[in-house]
Amino acid sequence: MSLSIRNQLPGTVADITEGAVMSTVTVTLAGGQTVTAAVTGAAVEDLGLKPGAPVEVLVKSNEVALATGDVSGLSIRNQLRGTVASVESGNAMSVARVTLDGGGELTSAITLASVLDLQLAAGSAVTALVKSTEVALSTV
Repeated sequence: MSLSIRNQLPGTVADITEGAVMSTVTVTLAGGQTVTAAVTGAAVEDLGLKPGAPVEVLVKSNEVALATGDVSGLSIRNQLRGTVASVESGNAMSVARVTLDGGGELTSAITLASVLDLQLAAGSAVTALVKSTEVALSTV
């Protein structure tokens, strides 16, 4: 299956916290950082998720926010450290490619104004922020 979702990161299920309707699935990425996905209990069952299972973490690029300073006091579970590899800008929007610490790459679609305000350029240290409800999982 081909997808338009640019961010597809391989990982392994580390933990599952089951709830009445929704569950959280913690995935360890190939580079060692972790991502939490909030998915339905039915999805956990349908995908056959269990600790040790290989998965793909899927995140749309417009769901990836970037921060350049210290990140604290946020409810956003996924805070992935990395370095900007490149920035391509148009009149209103930009695409920043971030190389994650430990390996892997994320793409973030953000406004040109944000790129300018944050002074993003190749080599900038950033933290990519993604709400757990915006993370999808696929079995490999």
